[in-house]
Amino acid sequence: MSIKRHLLTAAVSVTVLAVNLVAAFPALAAPAAAAPVAAVQTTTVSPDQVRFGTINIDGLNIAYREAGDASLPKLVLLHGWPSSSHQFRDLIPALSKRFHVIAPDYQGFGNSDHPDPATYHYSFDAISVTVEKFLAAKGFDHYGLFVQDYGGPVGFRVVGRNPKALDWLVIQNSNAYEVGFTPAWDGFRKALWINRNAESEKPLAGFNTPEAIKNIVYLGGADHPELIAPESYLSDAASVAGPTNLRIQLDLFYDYRHNPELYPVWQKFLRDNQPKTVIFWGQHDPFFNPEGGEAFLKDLPKAELHRLNAGHFATEDNLPYIASHIISFYDANVKQAR
Repeated sequence: MSIKRHLLTAAVSVTVLAVNLVAAFPALAAPAAAAPVAAVQTTTVSPDQVRFGTINIDGLNIAYREAGDASLPKLVLLHGWPSSSHQFRDLIPALSKRFHVIAPDYQGFGNSDHPDPATYHYSFDAISVTVEKFLAAKGFDHYGLFVQDYGGPVGFRVVGRNPKALDWLVIQNSNAYEVGFTPAWDGFRKALWINRNAESEKPLAGFNTPEAIKNIVYLGGADHPELIAPESYLSDAASVAGPTNLRIQLDLFYDYRHNPELYPVWQKFLRDNQPKTVIFWGQHDPFFNPEGGEAFLKDLPKAELHRLNAGHFATEDNLPYIASHIISFYDANVKQAR
């Protein structure tokens, strides 16, 4: 049999098979129904979801994170070195059902503008003025204030100029007393602040390396290092990377010398105003020792102090404890007074 006849016979067989299948199963002859087109969903944004934005303050774009309904009590979170509002990436959602929370990035940090220190003077005074104008622009005319590390020098300046804005205070490893410094400050207090030059800057520049940010600032003193997300120290290291960003940090290291000069002023503010205060103090902070936390009780004898087996950034590995006690402190001590 020729190839042509083989092909013809096969074609006839396939045709007969198809006719028989259709006869046996009529549904096979019906055209396939078109798949339904799903409607495009427009989701709503819950007030307690974290929102990201920027706002222009005196020509600087200041980035921030915000969450919570605007009708809720307002709570401002001020970050420490070398971080940004990223420091509060988990704390904000933990608080946003109870508070209208906002956390700015200072100029020179995080996603805010980093103006060149060759033409812009970085100081805690300047940062505090920017934060004060930022809060006014966002409608935060009175609020609770959470301060950590640099947040204290910034926040105490802000509320010192407007004490009526402060409803209550949360302090987490932010110094306001001479007794609070660990030996890690010797390079600042005994060298840089006395004579700023390349030699006195060199060892302090080492604090801004990825290795130091990871192993000293974040993991140093942490009781649960397995809970500290790598993106925390990687994000901070990226923010301070490069010669311009290093100069920003060294300028602020040098300007920090003016903060201890203001400690008596801040202490008087606390004594005179007696803000309702809860303190969370990592007992193994490489920079601020336990005496720094205890010292607040001399001026705020009614303050609530929580001594944590933690390091500098205690919210990294003690988040549930800190968040729940912020809420319970507010409910027990602040809510009824509002």
